[in-house]
Order: sequence, then C-alpha cells, then structure tokens
Amino acid sequence: MLNPLSRTALAIAITLVASISTPASANTQKTPKPAGKSSAAPASQPAVLYATRPEALQFADDLAARRDLDREWVRQAIGQAQFLTQVPRLMLPPAKGTAKNWRVYRSRFVEPIRIRAGVRFWQQNEAALARAEREYGVPAEIIVGIIGVETIYGQQMGNFRVMDALATLAFDFPSAHPRAKERTEFFRRELEQFLSFTNRSNTDPFEARGSYAGAMGLGQFMPSSWVRYAIDFDGDGRVDLFNSPTDAIGSVANYFRGHGWTPGMPTHFGVQFDAARLQLDDLMAPDILPTFSVASMQAKGAVLDAAGVQHTGPLALIELQNGGDAASYVAGTENFYAITRYNWSSYYAMAVIELGREVSAARAGQ
Repeated sequence: MLNPLSRTALAIAITLVASISTPASANTQKTPKPAGKSSAAPASQPAVLYATRPEALQFADDLAARRDLDREWVRQAIGQAQFLTQVPRLMLPPAKGTAKNWRVYRSRFVEPIRIRAGVRFWQQNEAALARAEREYGVPAEIIVGIIGVETIYGQQMGNFRVMDALATLAFDFPSAHPRAKERTEFFRRELEQFLSFTNRSNTDPFEARGSYAGAMGLGQFMPSSWVRYAIDFDGDGRVDLFNSPTDAIGSVANYFRGHGWTPGMPTHFGVQFDAARLQLDDLMAPDILPTFSVASMQAKGAVLDAAGVQHTGPLALIELQNGGDAASYVAGTENFYAITRYNWSSYYAMAVIELGREVSAARAGQ
C-alpha cells in the first residue's frame, strides 16, 4: 500500500498536471472525457474499454479507498481507458537466442542527427546546463545524453495516451515476461500515482501523451519519478517537463542526485584481461552492481587502466556483447550504476555516456 502524497509531492503533482492541460475550476471536479480514438488504436478496430474488466474496477475501488478519492471518478477514469493491443508485445524481451550487439545498439543513438540536435540543445540551454552541473554535480554531457537518447531533445516524446498505456500495462502486462508479476505491480503503482495527482488537481487524465510505457516529457519521467524528482528549475512557479527544457534539465540532474550520483567521479574505466588469472564468471556474477575493489578486481584478472587503478570506490565489470564478435568490457563505477537507474541496461548507460561525449566534442569543434 502506498502512502498518501505528501504536501511537497502533491504540489509537484499539481504543477505537473498544470503543464499537461488547463486545470478546471478549483471547485469543480473535472470529469474524464468520453473515450475517443487513441493514437495507438487502429481506426478499424473498436476500442476495448476497461469498464468491462471486473478486476480493473475492483482496483479502482481499492485505489479510491487508499487515496481518499471519489470512487465514481476513479471508476470512470479507469473504465474509459482503452486496451492498447500492441503495447504488451512491446514489453517482451527479445526471443531467446537473439544475440545482443553493442555496436548496433550504439549506432541507433550515437549518430549524426542526434549529435547535431544535441549541439543545438546545448547551445540553447547552456546556462541551465551549467547551473544544473554546478548545483547537482551532474555533468552537462550526461544530462544532454539522457535527453538525447530518450526523446532526441523533445522531438519524440510519444503520442500514446498515458492513461491508456498505464492501464494496459497494469491489467494486461504480458504473462510471458520473466518478471511479469513484478512489472504488473510496478505499473499498477504508476497508474495509482498518475490518477492520484490528476484527480487532486481536477485535471482530465486523458490529456497527457507519452511513451507506450507511460513515460512523459523531454526526459521521459514516469509518474512516480515526476512526483519525486521533477522541479521548477526555471522559476515560473510550475513544473513543465513537456515545454520547459530548463525544468527538464534540472529534473534529470535532481533524479541522478536522488539515485546516488557522486560529483566528480568518472562513469567507467578501461579494462583488459590477464588470461592467466582471469575468473570471468566471478567477475560477471554481480552483473552491473559495483561490488569489487580495485585490488579484488585485478586479482581476478581484470587489469584496470591508469585512472582506474587510482579509484577508491567499488567497481563492476560491464560486458557489452557485439553479436558474433568478441564482447567489449569496461569497469563501471557507482556513477555508471546511477545511470542504469534511469533504464536498467548497461547498453543504455553507455549510449547515454557516449552520445553526451560526442555532442560535447562536436560543440567544442565548432
């Protein structure tokens, strides 16, 4: 059971929804609009609404009781949400036997269009990026890398109705997924957060658009992350991660600070293997969680570069597979791990790091 929103979280939630649509009168409960065509639903297929699903309406009743919300409003909101047929398929991992390929993955994100867009974004928001780095200790290139990988600097923020996406994943998350139960609970919590702040701010929950997973804005924050970490970095009295790059920049920096970012610490170091001592299975066992000291890593045959040898914190051996070719490896720090709190993937973290570096280099070379 989730605790009710604190006053601070509620204030953030209200400003979130103010950025999505125009709030209704403070004395009027805004009724969700009748379900129309979702951007994700083919016009030839009739909408399947969650009003036909008893378990969805039971969830609505339980949510209303937990959050002290109007029961009929919550039932109406969830009941009007549409099942999006393609969304569960998008959540499934690749088929077994599909080889991961870092080079292919990297080429999707570290490419000329994003780099040029990143240079423009940095130039247009130089002051905000510098202030975020100064106040939160998160390098500008990491923030630029995140927003570039997530939305190409606002060009692709998603056109799914967030209400539909969250309901679909809350009640129809694919059972074939290896973590189906855990992910179902996650999306039910996100749906609860989303409905809670839209209800309390008298805002139509069907206005917001985002990704197929329900993420919103330039930095693609999930509802719970928006409530916890989104900030009014431009000082206009509201949080707007859709239209204010300054708010998005400050909020991404605040997110990383909240997930343990250490100012001044590198994200990773180079590593080579001493075949005579290599204990690769032991080194890979903790996955991306920094566990090894420099000494213990080197004792297991992972030889760090000169900068890595000087590192005093824990490290993880990060493997990046390259299809049928030899894998690439780096030694990831706690800051590398912090980037994976945005997306649980070492490939994602390296793409963010390398896009940010390429944008920084292109900007310096102008």
